[in-house]
Amino acid sequence: MSEKRMLIMDTDTVQKIEENRGDMTVSDFINFIIDSHFEQTTEPHQSDLVTKEEFHQFEEGIRDLLRSFLEFFLSYGLELGKQPTDGELDKLSQKLQGLSKTIKTKKPQM
Repeated sequence: MSEKRMLIMDTDTVQKIEENRGDMTVSDFINFIIDSHFEQTTEPHQSDLVTKEEFHQFEEGIRDLLRSFLEFFLSYGLELGKQPTDGELDKLSQKLQGLSKTIKTKKPQM
């Protein structure tokens, strides 16, 4: 038989226990709360974590999206008949080339 001890607690804490313990005894409820707390702190939730491969796929997708936006805005500006300055066109071309190079060179390493 287990040894029993008295635990002195604040009235508010006792009231919270009484409101939430349901059919459990006070002792069982406190044991349940303590056990579930330690299980949560020792085991990280795997669904909250991202693997390196998933992160690299996300990064590659964002770079593709950015490149698509730059291409769209570049072609849209040219179709309107607006003549961009040489500097603007060169900057956008360099950005597009840089993005495509980083996408090709940054493949996930397993």
